[in-house]
Amino acid sequence: MTDVVVAVEHLSKRFEPVLAVDAVDFVVERGSTTALLGGNGAGKTTTLAMVLGLLLPSAGRITIFGQAMPQRRYRLLARMNFSSPYMDLPHRLTVRENLTVYAHLYGLSDYKARIQHLAQELDLEDLLHRIYGQLSSGQKTRVALAKALLNEPELLLLDEPTASLDPDTADYVRSYLESYQKSVGATVLLASHNMSEVERLCDNVIMLRAGRIVDQGTPLALLERYGRQNMEEVFIDIARERHIELALPQRKAAR
Repeated sequence: MTDVVVAVEHLSKRFEPVLAVDAVDFVVERGSTTALLGGNGAGKTTTLAMVLGLLLPSAGRITIFGQAMPQRRYRLLARMNFSSPYMDLPHRLTVRENLTVYAHLYGLSDYKARIQHLAQELDLEDLLHRIYGQLSSGQKTRVALAKALLNEPELLLLDEPTASLDPDTADYVRSYLESYQKSVGATVLLASHNMSEVERLCDNVIMLRAGRIVDQGTPLALLERYGRQNMEEVFIDIARERHIELALPQRKAAR
């Protein structure tokens, strides 16, 4: 069994006249957490959408669990799921109704028990009867995460998984994701602007700028390469293109 869950080769996406993703290549190994980082418009969400099969690539190839995406998406989607605070669920349904709809879409037999379990784990029990459209942003974020975990995915795609959460709830959610990943051996690909979250959760970081990969490595390797104390400083270096003068001399010396 291969150790690579996601393989992306020369992946591009063009929204005329913008080239949103420009020939990116990366792999995500089984059981790891990989972050896609970059400023607004760097191509993170577009890349996640192509990996999920929501967008067709303009060029390139995506392989998940050894099968082509989106060509085999109906086989693959049962083993995957996705969470984003920027993609709303139906506003007029209650939280329980929303989760029930998605549980049926994933063909869960004992869906009531699964919803109840996630409600307890993510502190949603008091929200199950509430209309989704009346929830706060932080509450919607937790519901979206519950939706993403319904089918116990082997591959979990997360776009800003703790957006709008208070520090205490965000810490709990990160701990829960760590526990979930260990318990099922899940692979996680996430986009985040929270650099402390990235340092805590991620085994590998892919830095994007203007749709292209400009650097990648473990958080520790990137901190050492740029001579910084935290990932926020590395992020700013790359966003402001200071990575060019900071990284290249060290690469030349390494050769």
